[in-house]
Amino acid sequence: MKNYLKNRIAEGEHIQQDFKYAINDSRKIARSLAAFANTEGGRLLVGVKDNGRIAGVSSDEEFYMVDAAAKRFCKPPVVFQSREHELDGKTIVEIIVPKSERKPHKAPTKDGKYKVYVRVKDQNLPANQILLKVWMRQRKNKGTFFQVQEPEQVLLTWLNSEEQYITHSKFTRIAGISRRKAEKILVNLIVLGIIDIKLTENGAYYFLKEPPKQEESEESPETFSNFKTIQ
Repeated sequence: MKNYLKNRIAEGEHIQQDFKYAINDSRKIARSLAAFANTEGGRLLVGVKDNGRIAGVSSDEEFYMVDAAAKRFCKPPVVFQSREHELDGKTIVEIIVPKSERKPHKAPTKDGKYKVYVRVKDQNLPANQILLKVWMRQRKNKGTFFQVQEPEQVLLTWLNSEEQYITHSKFTRIAGISRRKAEKILVNLIVLGIIDIKLTENGAYYFLKEPPKQEESEESPETFSNFKTIQ
């Protein structure tokens, strides 16, 4: 079990792992729990500093703060499991959050407003309306009618060029259509698996989705974390 914990800490923070030195704000922790549940699931190691150094927890207070974050400040509540590890005479609490079938889960911002968060690399970022509508369509599991008209052709031609990426606003401008129509097209193409979305601190970008490699049976959970940052 010690090797398990050491190996996890050696990975550092990433799309499925976050470190917390201590927990003194359930609202802030709720954002991490919701982001894990909305993305690929993950683990929270409490008692570990951002640089991987072990600090340990001093009481059961951290668990109760996490429990409050998951049940009181996540909407709907996030399911999690917990277990304790002893390493170098210090206690580390591991919080395991599975990928949720009930997404989207919301958590409060610093201002107390509730937003949907997703995990991107080692950050919790707010989901945009296009991603939320994609999830809604996927839950309904209904077929999507797709017809390549001029706006779709403009978009696909742009993404096949050296530009490779596009924003919602840019698509609206170059296609000469309304933001609402551009949003609908982007949602359709994401649901169909033709394009994908990358969320960043500076906004959302859309790009052609690469076909999966033959030796891979499923999409890697590191899809976004391995994608280069757009300046």
